[in-house]
Amino acid sequence: MYVIRRVWKVKSGTARQAATLVAKMGEVYEKAGQRQSPKVYFNGGTLPGDSNRVYLEWTAEVIDSPYRSGNEIPAEARAFGAKLRELQEENWIEFYEMLTPEKHQDI
Repeated sequence: MYVIRRVWKVKSGTARQAATLVAKMGEVYEKAGQRQSPKVYFNGGTLPGDSNRVYLEWTAEVIDSPYRSGNEIPAEARAFGAKLRELQEENWIEFYEMLTPEKHQDI
């Protein structure tokens, strides 16, 4: 099982707006059956740590390419993505493997 996290560094003062767009985008992908239930969280600058960051995180059994044959990106997700690009300064994706009980039995 994998944890996949998209991260956006957004313009100052836009973190909540960007997080709302990301949440809507996550819902579209979930309804389309392309992602499990996503979590969205952000720091607009009022908390310790990196500010003006928005995170979208979900789990997946496999890591699939968005360019795989037959995959269709929902039009509504594209529209939210276009609005989000207006607010972002940069973005990246992170991949993690989850430690499940069966993976640490031999220790």
